[in-house]
Amino acid sequence: MATMTAASTPPWATEKPTALLVLADGTVIEGSGLGATGSAVAEVCFNTALTGYQEILTDPSYAGQIVTFTFPHIGNIGTNDEDIEDLNPVARAGAVGAVFKADVTNPSSYRAASGLDQWLKKRGIVALSGIDTRALTALIREKGMPNAVIAHAPDGIFDIEELKRRAAAWSGLIGLDLAKDVTSGQSSVWRETPWVWDEGFGEQTDPSMHVVAIDYGVKRNILRLLAELGAKVTVVPANTGAEEILAMRPDGIFLSNGPGDPEATGDYAVPVIQDLLKTDIPVFGICLGHQMLALALGGKTAKMHQGHHGANHPVKDHTTGKVEIVSMNHGFAVDADSLPTGVEETHVSLFDGSNCGIMLTGRPVFSVQHHPEASPGPQDSHYLFRRFVNLIREKRGEPALAERA
Repeated sequence: MATMTAASTPPWATEKPTALLVLADGTVIEGSGLGATGSAVAEVCFNTALTGYQEILTDPSYAGQIVTFTFPHIGNIGTNDEDIEDLNPVARAGAVGAVFKADVTNPSSYRAASGLDQWLKKRGIVALSGIDTRALTALIREKGMPNAVIAHAPDGIFDIEELKRRAAAWSGLIGLDLAKDVTSGQSSVWRETPWVWDEGFGEQTDPSMHVVAIDYGVKRNILRLLAELGAKVTVVPANTGAEEILAMRPDGIFLSNGPGDPEATGDYAVPVIQDLLKTDIPVFGICLGHQMLALALGGKTAKMHQGHHGANHPVKDHTTGKVEIVSMNHGFAVDADSLPTGVEETHVSLFDGSNCGIMLTGRPVFSVQHHPEASPGPQDSHYLFRRFVNLIREKRGEPALAERA
């Protein structure tokens, strides 16, 4: 019969937690730490996408948030230098924390340059694994997106009471302008086109139009899709004035996605958009850009209970009568009932009926709440980029492109 020595580990022993997720209501969730050590305070959301964890974590719209992945196996394909969405990886704009169900395994993909744990460390993302993410998701659905502190200490030593105080004291995303933290530091020209298997990214060399993209936290694939359709894209910081933008003589203006409360960013962005709307230049907005266009037109926005984060959301396009499956990432929404006369609702979520798109009657101005560029997600809404380009082509007397190639 085997005997147990003092140095033996009893079979019923549990591993000491090396990471905690401490919610503002005092709930403490224990797990195994990975990624960066230390702690971060943010809002906790959940994302239902099955793929694209690297794109999700580098989306600047996730600034100020901890992402809980409902898909249990995250990290299996590792990470690389291509599947990122923020313009400046050194600035590390994006999620500050991540929560996984299963422990991260070694990568098994020919594209992997490093494992997820190593990459999370480089990005400064604090992560936790080994918890019941279904239970956490159910909590968020029932109570809303909580403020929390995520902490990782390899020695498992935490000041839990201090973490509780920090989580409870954080004011949250309402009233918080995060676009200023993730926007470009200076203007630049974007020429990269979408990725092609076994070839990589292309480069546009012969643009046929000029689009100025106001960067509130823009994703790379948005710019790639514009470049693919022939646009020279000039990316400008979020606080760029209308006079400076118009001096660039754009054929179209793009209002990008981004993080935080649209009303807070709107303090300086809305007056600029209103001045741009006095021209007849086509305007297209996505996500935060959609919300601020609505504010500029007289509408209102509101914080959502649990937000929309995933790549399987059904949206109906009232202009075509078709339903598409789209990628979503937003915690604020446009109040459709607040839209004034002359602003039409073009898209609606079939999950909860919330607004997902608007257009200005009789003007070349429209926007959508969802992410038609995907990355990650389905490509059902890619046609919206052609719709925008067609507004530019129509203004110049050129024939329209087919919305769906």
